[in-house]
Amino acid sequence: MARNSSAWLGSALRWAFIALLATPALDAQQGFGRAFGGGDPVPHNLPYDGRFIFARLTYTVGSGGYYYRGLPSWAHGYSHAEENLLKITNAISLLHAHTDGSNLLAITDPELFKFPVAYMTEAGYWVMSDAEVTALRKYVLKGGFLILDDTRDYFSPGNMGWANIEANFKRAFPELTFADLTIEHPIFHAFFDVPSLDVVRQYYDRGPPQFRALFANNDPKKRIMVLVNFNTDVSNYWEFSDTGFEPVEDSNQAYKLGVNYLIYALTH
Repeated sequence: MARNSSAWLGSALRWAFIALLATPALDAQQGFGRAFGGGDPVPHNLPYDGRFIFARLTYTVGSGGYYYRGLPSWAHGYSHAEENLLKITNAISLLHAHTDGSNLLAITDPELFKFPVAYMTEAGYWVMSDAEVTALRKYVLKGGFLILDDTRDYFSPGNMGWANIEANFKRAFPELTFADLTIEHPIFHAFFDVPSLDVVRQYYDRGPPQFRALFANNDPKKRIMVLVNFNTDVSNYWEFSDTGFEPVEDSNQAYKLGVNYLIYALTH
C-alpha cells in the first residue's frame, strides 16, 4: 500500500482503537485467566483457509524462561496481543485476517510454510536445535517474514539477550549480519508514518528501543527477512491496550508499528 500519513489514517486508527476498548472486556478477562494459569498454553490452531492467520512460534525454553506467570517465554501475550493487532488492522485495511485465534507452530512444523508472517517473543531464552536451524533458513529464504519482539539484555535470570539471538541467527544465516534500522526505512512508512523510533519504550527496559534487521543478501535495498524489536516490548501495548493499563497514545504508536510490519511483510 502506498505511503500515507494523512489525517484520515490517524482518525481511523483512533476510532478503531475506541471500538477495541469498548468491546473485548470478556476477551481480556479470558486472556488474564490463561496467563495466570501458567504452564504451556494449549494450542487451538485454526485450519488454513487462505485468509491471513497470525503464526506464533514455539521453541525450547532455556533456564529461567518461565519467570512470567509461569508461562514459557514464547507465550508472553498469547493470544490476546495478536488478536488485538489484527482487529485494528482489519478495521483500517482490507487484510480481512482471522481475529478468532492465532496459531502456535513449532519452527520445524511444515505447516509454517502456509503462513507468510511468523512471530516470536523473548528470543533471549531460545535454545535453538539443529532441526530449527535448517527449517528456519528454508522458511525465511522462501519468502517468510519473521518478527522478534520483547527482547533485551539480561532482564531476568537465564535471559541470554542479544548475544543469544545473534548466535542463533549466525547458525541459520552465517552469511548475513544484523543491521540497525533508521526511521527512514520504508517499513516505518508502509501504511502509517511512524514519527520516531523512540516511541515504544517500556519501563522495564533501559534506554531507547532499537530495531534491527537481516536483509536478503545483506543488501539494505532488498527485503527485510528478519526484524527484531530490541530493548522494547511492542506487543505488550497490544496485549493491554483494551484494559486501560497503557496510555492510549503509546498503544497507538505500537499499533502503527504492528500494522506497518504486516503490510510491509505482505507486499515485499
